[in-house]
Amino acid sequence: MADPENTLILETTKGTATIELRPDLAPGHVARIKELAREGFYDGIVFHRVIDGFMAQVGCPQGTGMGGSSKPNLKAEFNSEPHVRGTCSMARTNQPDTANSQFFICFGDTGFLDNQYTVWGKVTEGMEAIDQLQRGEPPRSPDSIVSMKVAADT
Repeated sequence: MADPENTLILETTKGTATIELRPDLAPGHVARIKELAREGFYDGIVFHRVIDGFMAQVGCPQGTGMGGSSKPNLKAEFNSEPHVRGTCSMARTNQPDTANSQFFICFGDTGFLDNQYTVWGKVTEGMEAIDQLQRGEPPRSPDSIVSMKVAADT
């Protein structure tokens, strides 16, 4: 098994996915995601933006895409890891150092995002659960994260 300290168990209303964290690519972002997961921040948050063939976005406590955690924004850790199916990357505003708690999971190849968003992980199992999330911006009846935990804590 992969390193349990760098593995997330993402339970959604459509099923469970396993995410391999990449502290080698984005140590600050991985630390933040694990910190928020351990605080239960993501539990119950809806996927507020799910675009077919593009990505599913989550992590806004208001479910609008406008909010984040109470923690300070992160400094960008852009890297050359490609945005492909299963890539987990941080959402931000048009300013580079504004990532906070929102992230997205790519449905397919989205290379136009490469080197502009911080890749911090990849879905290694359960991508079919992500594929089933209700589409929309926002979805009429959005799916949500039931729980997101660091595997080492389970």
